[in-house]
Amino acid sequence: MGALEPWHLILILAIVLIIFGPGKLPDIGKAMGKTIREFRQASSAVTMDDLQDKTKSTQGQVVQASEQKETPAKTS
Repeated sequence: MGALEPWHLILILAIVLIIFGPGKLPDIGKAMGKTIREFRQASSAVTMDDLQDKTKSTQGQVVQASEQKETPAKTS
């Protein structure tokens, strides 16, 4: 059994309907949809920034490794 069973959701929806009334439900749904959309956009932007940072650090390591290969080793 999960935390929210189907009858839990039905009870929550009934309470919301009683509190806000049928006229406000479309507005509430629209607001929730907009909130979820903005959250997804923000989280994907953070993920893209993290990927770009990792790519830049990896490219820097590759450049440093190639520079080390190009310098001749000193022999004494």
